[in-house]
Amino acid sequence: MRVLKIHKREFPESLDRVGALIDTLGSRDDALWPVHSWPLMLFDGSLRVGAAGGHGRVGYFVEAYAPRRFIKLRFTEPWGFRGSHSYEVVAGEGGSTLLRHTLEMRTWGPAILSWPLVYRPLHHALIEDSLATAEASLGLQPRMRPWSPWVRFLRFLVSRGNAHSQVTPPIRHAPVVSASRRERDKSVALV
Repeated sequence: MRVLKIHKREFPESLDRVGALIDTLGSRDDALWPVHSWPLMLFDGSLRVGAAGGHGRVGYFVEAYAPRRFIKLRFTEPWGFRGSHSYEVVAGEGGSTLLRHTLEMRTWGPAILSWPLVYRPLHHALIEDSLATAEASLGLQPRMRPWSPWVRFLRFLVSRGNAHSQVTPPIRHAPVVSASRRERDKSVALV
């Protein structure tokens, strides 16, 4: 099954300011990933082409990376996912910036069923929370998309009853600055 899913949000901010969010992925100061409600995104070292990482049961490696502009992550897990997901910033109209997340893959084997029943609803909720986290990190009011009852049920099952409720990310009033990758703790294990 071919899958193409695009999530995007426009911000009244500069390309560089929104792009700086991408550079924080997997760091202690992650300003894009919704760490308050979802498994951490972690990498085996600095954010660079070839870095291995993942979140929860999803594994990938950095296939392409242009600081403050683009990151493409190629899936290694779960079994049956062949493809990638990416974040990119593009200039919008009137000085605004569009932050876009694209998932492009083919599923096979058990993923033909696990994608639509489990991963797709969780992915949709996670990425919408990520875009709300981006808003909060830019000092804007986050626009939350409430989780569906199915997403809440899946999170309950996957966490064996220990899932957290959806959390609105706190608004940051300080400007986003790319985290220094050299200062990251490189010894953290993948979730």
